[in-house]
Amino acid sequence: NFSRVTEFILLGLSDTRELQVLLFTFFFLAYAMVLLGNLLILVTVRCDPKLSSPAYFLLCNLSFIDICCTSVTSPRMLVDLLSQRKTIAFADCIAQLFFLHFVGASEMFLLTVMAYDRYAAICKPLHYTAIMSRQTCWLLVSACWAGGFLHSIVQTLLTIQLPFCGPNRIDNYFCDVPPVIRLACTDIYVTEWLMASNSGLISLVCFLVLVTSYTFILVTIRVRLTEGHRKALSTCASHVMVVTLFFVPCIFIYLRPFSAFPSDKHVCVIYTVFSPVMNPLIYTLRNHEVKDSMWRLWKHSRI
Repeated sequence: NFSRVTEFILLGLSDTRELQVLLFTFFFLAYAMVLLGNLLILVTVRCDPKLSSPAYFLLCNLSFIDICCTSVTSPRMLVDLLSQRKTIAFADCIAQLFFLHFVGASEMFLLTVMAYDRYAAICKPLHYTAIMSRQTCWLLVSACWAGGFLHSIVQTLLTIQLPFCGPNRIDNYFCDVPPVIRLACTDIYVTEWLMASNSGLISLVCFLVLVTSYTFILVTIRVRLTEGHRKALSTCASHVMVVTLFFVPCIFIYLRPFSAFPSDKHVCVIYTVFSPVMNPLIYTLRNHEVKDSMWRLWKHSRI
């Protein structure tokens, strides 16, 4: 790598001081909600033996990934919002890019596994315990992390082999593949399409699998609509809303040539900030078992 660039300048979401302070307050509260909400889910599921089903095991992993995902971008963004010069070292930029794609792809795969879990529970209830055994759950979660690592290492290797010798201004609030490789001092046409086919296709395929799973669930519920299935329908509808909020922006950003659009960095806010905030709300507040467990945990802690 014959790069001469040693640091990048992050342009952020705004250069207006008053708006930066307002954004800092909003994103600080959002980050606090992500940390507190997901930590509460982790503690609740770990402390309550009644929440030992595969669905809650997967929910714990989703909460952990959400904490990791938002911690890759939010702390740096909060510091930059209060800084005059928003710079990031080349090595730190590449590290942020790697970990963002690592946990981001792992979350995509995990959301797909969670949709499959709901499909097995609703469409094949008699075989559910055999299909989603504890060993199978561990294998699926391990595969999610391994798939995320493989995806991320490919993206990172394709990025660091590019020469960066001139422009160093990234029109975003974090380091990501599209804005970074646009600064390379070489023709990136082939690299661009390799990365788009990697990130974009993963996003699209996972989203299609999710939609297919929930379609089968919807068909099953319509055939035999009981009170339990009505609750399942309500839960699945909220899940679809969350995964759509996460996947559609990712598909928009990655499944196309990496030409710059002014709205790109604002779209990124949806899956780096809003989606991690929504996950604990949707997967917890609409789940009576988790809410009851939280209430029992709170009463026990006061005794």
